[in-house]
Amino acid sequence: MSLEKHDLIHEMPESKEAIHNLKTSDNHFAKMFDEYHDVDHAVHRIETGAENTSDERLENLKKQRLNLKDQLTAMVREYEAAAAS
Repeated sequence: MSLEKHDLIHEMPESKEAIHNLKTSDNHFAKMFDEYHDVDHAVHRIETGAENTSDERLENLKKQRLNLKDQLTAMVREYEAAAAS
């Protein structure tokens, strides 16, 4: 079991500037970013034993985190592609 946090900046360090720009200019991205952070924090608390829950809830949180990460990553890549052209 991995106990590392999966915050988006550490997952995509090469896109730090794009993430910052999107957070400050795109309300939808900012909301999803905050939700991703909250879910990641909840998973981390469960994995470190600070909070107890069922295996099913943990798996659902991990799936939610992955879904949010996929959406955020797609938005970052789209932003970077548009900025490069």
